Amino acid sequence: MKLIRDQASEIRAGQSLESVALERYLRNEMKLPEGNLQVFQFPSGYSNLTYLLRFGSQEFVLRRPPHGANVKSGHDMGREFKILSGLYPIYKKTPKPYLYCEDKEIIGAPFYIMERKQGVIFRGHTLKEQLPSPLQMHKVSNEFVGTLAEIHALDYRAAGLEDLGRPEGYVQRQVMGWTKRYVHAKTAELEAIEKVYTWLNNNIPEQNRTAFIHNDFKYDNLMFSQDHHLNIIAILDWEMATLGDPLMDLGTTLAYWIQESAPDFMKKNNLNISLEKGNLTRSEIVEKYAQLSHLEMDNITFYYVFGLFKVAVIIQQIFHRYKNGFTKDIRFKNLDQAVHFYSKMALQALQKNQIENLF
Repeated sequence: MKLIRDQASEIRAGQSLESVALERYLRNEMKLPEGNLQVFQFPSGYSNLTYLLRFGSQEFVLRRPPHGANVKSGHDMGREFKILSGLYPIYKKTPKPYLYCEDKEIIGAPFYIMERKQGVIFRGHTLKEQLPSPLQMHKVSNEFVGTLAEIHALDYRAAGLEDLGRPEGYVQRQVMGWTKRYVHAKTAELEAIEKVYTWLNNNIPEQNRTAFIHNDFKYDNLMFSQDHHLNIIAILDWEMATLGDPLMDLGTTLAYWIQESAPDFMKKNNLNISLEKGNLTRSEIVEKYAQLSHLEMDNITFYYVFGLFKVAVIIQQIFHRYKNGFTKDIRFKNLDQAVHFYSKMALQALQKNQIENLF
């Protein structure tokens, strides 16, 4: 296995930054070395945009909302900066935040600056020779689950984040909220997803636990060490983190966990490395998480179905932006097909009351 650290490259069409105004602002606010600002873009993410800023030998990361997005929802840069600022002193896997700017005149949207971590991010398109062996993959996927349980055990009060969300009634608000988001972003009639959100709204379980949750925990939001240990050294993309039921977080993670039995379209377009040999199965993830968290998993199907529905809506929102001309990113052209398959998986899961062997 040849490990390649996470690389930024040329900026995608329609996603450039106003580098002159940005450099002028940053030099007024931060102590920076000599040398002109160079800007590159990281390849990950269909949501918030992530850039590499280089001043000579010093590098930083800039995060901003996507063009045409509602900044008050999952694209609130000030909120994400607050989360990082609270977590950094108590959790070593958090990137260090440096600066938040709410002035839209600088680059056209609010943004924040954080440290550039050096490590490896495994994505769906990572070359086979750069991926862990099956034995390493087994170790990595176990640490993956352990890290999720670790996040859920964080003392959010010590981080000053006790007002981050409203944990009471969280599950019901999430189901209703994502239903409304889907209706708002709908571009075509889809019977399967309508059956799914109707079932979710009619089967909301009682909530009796609260934890700090990441809400987008998957392989390409994790950074691993560049040595053979492949330890998780950083967790990225905290934009949707909040206080709520940890099983809702687990459900979303399971939804991203595509396995060999999935339809070919989903395997081909998978942004995850969960298909690689050595990974735990969804059932094994649930079992290990239960051991670490001591939570009951009796109703895990509900949380998995919700996760699939939520991922389908996130993809639908991105496709809606593409179809309405807010972004020209060609990667989004066929995302409506992904919405269809995630909806079908969710319907199969609730009808079979299981999280494995859905097709």
